[in-house]
Amino acid sequence: LHHCVVFHFLSLQINQYHTMMKLTILAALAGSAAAFAPSPVAQVYRTELSADLSKELGAQAPLGFFDPLGCVADGDQDNFDRLRWVEIKHGRIAMLAVVGYLVTYAGVRFPGAGDIPSGFAALDNIPGMVWAQMIATWGMMEAANQDQYAAPWGMNQNSLGESPAEFKGDFRNGALDFGWDKQTDAWKMNKRAIELNQGRAAQMGILGLMVHEKLGNVDQLLPPHF
Repeated sequence: LHHCVVFHFLSLQINQYHTMMKLTILAALAGSAAAFAPSPVAQVYRTELSADLSKELGAQAPLGFFDPLGCVADGDQDNFDRLRWVEIKHGRIAMLAVVGYLVTYAGVRFPGAGDIPSGFAALDNIPGMVWAQMIATWGMMEAANQDQYAAPWGMNQNSLGESPAEFKGDFRNGALDFGWDKQTDAWKMNKRAIELNQGRAAQMGILGLMVHEKLGNVDQLLPPHF
């Protein structure tokens, strides 16, 4: 009888855990849907001064102009540009996160960090000094990767003059180009769409890796030290 009671209790705990994880995944998917692209044209209420956001970058197949939460229903171009930049930034961070997860999962480490595990387990094993170095690095990257003509973080027009940036997220700052200015507008839009889509995929990818690690079956997706 004692074994039956224990087995029943464990079954209830496992079922509750799986239910909680399913709810977490559904909530994350619902929250990320708004970032994927702007609302069917028929659902957008516009005034004569509202921008036509249905032709903006990101409104593409298969969803088209998709904004179920009505975040840009007023057609405010400035608000749309801000949300688009937030999406691009999250996508860039997610792409780095996916690469970092795969590299550390494969067993690649900096010298002296060979005993630090990958995934969430690393958080409890990183020395305090390494945390300090990481935070300092994040701060420097955040300060450097922005429009220096409107620093800090696009809140002020400084003495450098008018920004040469073509869009929010363009951080060349008149120094790095790699031939971008020599390309056609169609080529540029295609490259920006590729970055946007890969960022969206990376956001879903890192979310999936984290969820499966917490479920304990990430090894079924990624073979050990692949």
